[in-house]
Amino acid sequence: MAQRVQVLLVDDIDGGDAAETVTFSLDGVDYEIDLSEEHAGALREALAPWVGHARKVSGRTGGGSRRSAPREKGQGRSGSGSGSGPARDTGAVRTWAKENGYTVSDRGRISAEVVQAYDDAHASS
Repeated sequence: MAQRVQVLLVDDIDGGDAAETVTFSLDGVDYEIDLSEEHAGALREALAPWVGHARKVSGRTGGGSRRSAPREKGQGRSGSGSGSGPARDTGAVRTWAKENGYTVSDRGRISAEVVQAYDDAHASS
């Protein structure tokens, strides 16, 4: 079955038809607003005196900063390589693997085979 999904932009100022989504940042916060051509032009015109004297920050794409929240201690990568599995103690996996005849390096990626064997051995029944 075919489906057609249509996204209609609504001007966030007056509820009319919007022509575009405008993105901007202020004080480290990114904003998006759907605006008609008239309102988008008015926003750009209102910001023009400040933009004209501002320094452009390089390295941004897509009109705004896309920073993720800082990681809390212990919330780094899981070490499984896939990024989709549960977080696990890679030190414990390496120790278990060496004790059970697997060859693993002291650093770097742990093979999926070793991780699966570790998970199987430690599965709760």
